[in-house]
Amino acid sequence: MNLIEELRWRGMVQDIMPGTEEQLLKEMTTAYVGFDPTADSLHIGSLVPILLLVHLQRAGHKPLALVGGATGMVGDPSFKAEERRMLDLDTLARNQAGIKAQLERFLDFDPSKPNAAEMVNNFDWFRDISFLDFIRDVGKHITVNYMMAKDSVKRRIEGDSGMSFTEFTYQLIQGYDFYHLYTAKNCKLQMGGSDQWGNIVTGTELVRRKANGEAFAFTCPLMKKADGTKFGKTEKGNVWLDARLTSPYTFYQFWFNAADADAENYIRIFTLLDKAEIEELIATHRQTPEQRLLQKRLAKEITIFVHSEKDYEFAVKASELLFRNDTADVLQSLTESQLLDVMDGVPQVEVNAADLSAGKDIVTFLADTAILPSKSEARKMVQNGGISINKLKVEGIEKVVDTTLLLNQKYILIQRGKKNYYLVTVK
Repeated sequence: MNLIEELRWRGMVQDIMPGTEEQLLKEMTTAYVGFDPTADSLHIGSLVPILLLVHLQRAGHKPLALVGGATGMVGDPSFKAEERRMLDLDTLARNQAGIKAQLERFLDFDPSKPNAAEMVNNFDWFRDISFLDFIRDVGKHITVNYMMAKDSVKRRIEGDSGMSFTEFTYQLIQGYDFYHLYTAKNCKLQMGGSDQWGNIVTGTELVRRKANGEAFAFTCPLMKKADGTKFGKTEKGNVWLDARLTSPYTFYQFWFNAADADAENYIRIFTLLDKAEIEELIATHRQTPEQRLLQKRLAKEITIFVHSEKDYEFAVKASELLFRNDTADVLQSLTESQLLDVMDGVPQVEVNAADLSAGKDIVTFLADTAILPSKSEARKMVQNGGISINKLKVEGIEKVVDTTLLLNQKYILIQRGKKNYYLVTVK
């Protein structure tokens, strides 16, 4: 399998060093990607470098995932407007453990295989290097002129905030990572996002000057949405890979709601479907875009990849909850967090528990909660079959709303007409 050819048609190659493709065709090659341990979970922006490692391993090469315990203490300044807050050792250790657990889901770490994935932490080799040793043995190989020429450095120095010496040395530290892995693990290739090109090339230069060796590199484009807004962000912030931080339902919805132009791009990058199937999916989708076949398949593939088939199946059922009438059983099965997740954006109504202890007729309840403006309109809506409680149609005005209807001992879902929902919270 020609890895670079595979990644090119997927749109996952931007910058590439001469000889990289030939090296990967010549022999099993060890390659690494660095992950920044700024949180105990990776987010969907990290899926691109993760998938680089997945494709690498599928092509028969050996992936190394470097978690930057040392570089995380400094902070990568590449194309950042200001210096990042440094992390303490305890926070870094917790974040590294979380990231390692996630990466183990995507890569094969079976040590019996010749191309088994490995996890490395650059704090392990930096902890015993003194400052004097570093500037003497590493710093002398890279000139200040070379470091200043990097676009990421130029922008910061020419900007208002400037750049600290700590940040300025970051590319030397990352460069040394490549040198160390080259000498310790015969790692000849580094991959990453295009914003890392300057740091990565510093590593290949250090391998050449300090080890008299040959190292290779390529980067993938940074993800952008077709409308120019930032990829991987929602109104609530990052879309995380950890289900505690972003539920599988919300995760599924992110991909399902992708614009057509984005979905055509995402299906190539974020799934492992082959070229023929992807091209067929795109062609079919273009004929009937209103059916959202591309978004459905994209959301399915990536939700199963990151979470599980069970989580995907639940996300589909939960997604249908507001659009189908035969979902009362699904509604009853939701936990409180799942219910609130699905009902995000639905108007909220609060009532006192005392008001429901004796029960209220449906007409009075609808008027008192202002779901309908008056009792006469509420009565008419109920008589016309336009009101449902917890996805079950109310058959008559004699219906009593009481605590027996509570979901998770706290909520009632009222539907008015086909599309108007209200989540009643009992306090």
